[in-house]
Amino acid sequence: MGLIKSQPLEEAIKVAGTDDETRNRIIRAALRLFSRHGYEKTTTKELAAVAKVAEGTLFRHFENKKAILIEVTTLGWIEILTDLLTELSEMGSYKAVAQVMRKRMLKLTENADLFRVCFIEAQFHPELREKIQSEVIGKMTSVAEAFFETAMERGIYRKINPKIVAQVFLGMFAIAGFSDQTIIDPKASPKQLEEMAEGIADIFLNGVLNN
Repeated sequence: MGLIKSQPLEEAIKVAGTDDETRNRIIRAALRLFSRHGYEKTTTKELAAVAKVAEGTLFRHFENKKAILIEVTTLGWIEILTDLLTELSEMGSYKAVAQVMRKRMLKLTENADLFRVCFIEAQFHPELREKIQSEVIGKMTSVAEAFFETAMERGIYRKINPKIVAQVFLGMFAIAGFSDQTIIDPKASPKQLEEMAEGIADIFLNGVLNN
């Protein structure tokens, strides 16, 4: 995908298929500013200053500020999708959900800016929601659905709607990144995140009823 791995997106996000460092700087600056101040309160003048480019340069690379917002979130979600698909393909067993959840939880803090921008701004921009849904979430759900459907066919999971299972699975780690006030303490240690991951995986696999 041309995206740098194992670094915070704020520092490492790259434009797939291009070596244009100016465009990359604009995207990194936009992610930082949109996360901290919100899309509406971020001016193109401020964005240009943080990206260290002339304001007019923004519009040589992007049609408008909204196009920058869509680019930032789409690229970020593509990275998350790529990581998730890799982890699913390398999962040691169909019951080893905690492996994936552990990696996802550890990366939530790295991707905090991205989650904040995606979840908050998507509420106010229908075109952003549609872009994320069509290009990222839909594909992510389809792959996870196929994964769980295969597990059901092998008798590992009970047979229920695999699409719903995939949506619940993806939603568990996605909603955790909505803000610092959800289930994850922003100051949580790696050990605490690991315990949280294993707890969520246990609830996902075994439910909460005392059978």
